[in-house]
Amino acid sequence: MEHQATKLRIKELCKEKGVNQKDLAPVLGISATSLSTAIQEGRLNVRQLERIADTLGVEVPDLFAGGSSGFRCPNCGALLEVSISRK
Repeated sequence: MEHQATKLRIKELCKEKGVNQKDLAPVLGISATSLSTAIQEGRLNVRQLERIADTLGVEVPDLFAGGSSGFRCPNCGALLEVSISRK
């Protein structure tokens, strides 16, 4: 069973905030090409999403299409809820 990758708004938010993806990639410790691929495939881990959100000045759920606090697992299709607790 194939599932559509999670739709991320990172490219859109970068444009809104005037941040170049090439400048964002080093914050994550990856290449710009790897970042582009990860965004397209919706394959960023929670730590990476937190760093991106912090850099862009938004909350993690804002990185997802519709500002949703959930997304579908690309492996099984289950709806996963995202919640971030700040310490």
